[in-house]
Amino acid sequence: MDSQWSSSSFFDREKHVVFLQMMNQLLPADYQGQEINRLTLAYFAISGLHILGALDQVDKEEVSSWVLSLQAHPRNEAELNNGQFFGFHGSRSSQFPRDDNGVLIHNGSHLASTYCALAILKIVGYNFSCINSKSILTSMRNLQQPDGSFMPTHVGAETDLRFVFCAAAICSMLENWSGMDKEKAKEYILNCQSYDGGFGLIPGSESHGGATYCAVASLQLMGFIENDILSKSSSSSIINVPLLLDWSLQRQAADGGFQGRANKASDTCYAFWVGGVLRILGGYKFIDKKALHRFLLTCQSQYGGFSKFPGQLPDLYHSYYGFSAFSMLEEPGLIPICVELGIADIAAIGH
Repeated sequence: MDSQWSSSSFFDREKHVVFLQMMNQLLPADYQGQEINRLTLAYFAISGLHILGALDQVDKEEVSSWVLSLQAHPRNEAELNNGQFFGFHGSRSSQFPRDDNGVLIHNGSHLASTYCALAILKIVGYNFSCINSKSILTSMRNLQQPDGSFMPTHVGAETDLRFVFCAAAICSMLENWSGMDKEKAKEYILNCQSYDGGFGLIPGSESHGGATYCAVASLQLMGFIENDILSKSSSSSIINVPLLLDWSLQRQAADGGFQGRANKASDTCYAFWVGGVLRILGGYKFIDKKALHRFLLTCQSQYGGFSKFPGQLPDLYHSYYGFSAFSMLEEPGLIPICVELGIADIAAIGH
């Protein structure tokens, strides 16, 4: 095994904080290809520091100012209703200026970036009454398709459960559901449940851990399923809960980790994606927590952060979901996480 890896027997919080501080200040060159997703990378770093109980390392005013500078704004009511989405850009490289006539030709604001922007603003305690939520919500309805799914940008792109979740999370954080037709979204989600109980990204596709999280978290945020549904006396639900529970529990592999699909290797991030589904359903108590704890520690770098698989280099994405998984495992010193929003509980309920 590489010298940077050791068989650690404990969660090394201090090194993880240093890892995220470094990532928050200056990303390594390998992240150049992700520049368009800079806002998402910032979400991983800032929310990760919050979960680790180290939000004091973040300049909250500087962060909120930077995030707000990435929002697209309509000039007038007519522009707001011309089919564009006025959310947040993922980075400066997708934020083009208006032309000589003041027309915003290249509006690259994106649903995922908007979710990450609002999550960051929640985390740093920004006053949401200062956000132009009307432009976000009114224009977001333009992205919802006749089948209930969402495109991430107004210029056209793939539609799947990831963006239904983003839309639901945005409405939830803004405490205003005018940005989507919940009934249509619900029908789309239900059409994505597969024969084996899990959910695919689109109707008819293979069940997948990430898609299943997006489906279940969205339904919970929209109020269509109760939290901890397994403990309720009523057995009626709009989804097949027993089959979903069975599929989710089967994703814990012999090595203790969670896989995203059947016959795949365990991967750090699915400890959150699938573990989160089980937490929402009330089935987290059925997993082997000690085995999961052991697996996650094999993915922990001695320099901080987590990798996708044991023995590989850590990255920001898998590190964040590693921290989230340890929060669900109630690791001492970590802030409890609001699973359905993907941020700390204290941020989800407001300051």
